[in-house]
Amino acid sequence: QVQLVESGGGLVQPGGSLRLSCAASRSIFSAYAMGWYRQAPGKQRELVAGITTDSNTNYADSVKGRFTISRDNAKNTVYLQMNSLKPEDTAVYCCVRGIYYNTVRSVGSWGQGTQVTVSS
Repeated sequence: QVQLVESGGGLVQPGGSLRLSCAASRSIFSAYAMGWYRQAPGKQRELVAGITTDSNTNYADSVKGRFTISRDNAKNTVYLQMNSLKPEDTAVYCCVRGIYYNTVRSVGSWGQGTQVTVSS
């Protein structure tokens, strides 16, 4: 079982930036797609961004142009750089490992989540 540990959440003002990190426990990290989901209170969980094993990326329309997902296979780590943050980005963000190399819509492992709050 791959364990995922997120870090980097917190409180930020609108327009600010945060970078989330997710460290995986096993070296097979490079064989799977990785991604980030988020869930705000009272809302459905949303797939924010995904990255394939060869670093092709995809994003929710709501974050395109503001968020960037990347991965470092040598460090077993995936990142989510979040810029121009808005109050509606407030949510618990969870790192996921897909069960395939090219999508995270089928999830094999979930992180515990990290809170991101965008507020003045």
